[in-house]
Amino acid sequence: MPSELALSTLHVREVSWFDPDAEALRAAMADEVGPRYSDRVSTADRAATNAVDPTSVFVTVVVYTAEVTTGKREAVGHAALRWNGDDLELKRMFVTVEHRGTGVSTALLSAVEDAARKAGRPRLILQTGDRQPDAVRLYEKSGYSRIPIFSPYEILPFSNCFEKVFDQG
Repeated sequence: MPSELALSTLHVREVSWFDPDAEALRAAMADEVGPRYSDRVSTADRAATNAVDPTSVFVTVVVYTAEVTTGKREAVGHAALRWNGDDLELKRMFVTVEHRGTGVSTALLSAVEDAARKAGRPRLILQTGDRQPDAVRLYEKSGYSRIPIFSPYEILPFSNCFEKVFDQG
């Protein structure tokens, strides 16, 4: 009997910052990324730079898979945009380990970039740490350029900050 190939499709959905799937994905991100920096970032500094005031959130998106054969839905990626001065900043971009390399991060970036363009922003900014080389590679291959460290990340000298400037035409 031949083995059956399970196919899935990706669906991007805008959700509330407080959506249970969004909260679960952010918790998974904290569990994975937090320990990478625990030897050099105090809990207070991490809390200060990672805090997101829900009133500053412009949009939150979650990527779901839906298996073609069963229709089963699973939340596999998260990204949010928050206001940082006049800029929109990408926050909490995360893809579950099992779904990395499957197009989820591309779908997330596309969704948040479209939201920033629709908001009339000339660019999108973000910060990631030096112990997240996969994230750095993703942003660089997606057209993001390094910029100086911006607020509130000055207390994290190992920050990698990026921007993507959108075509104005």
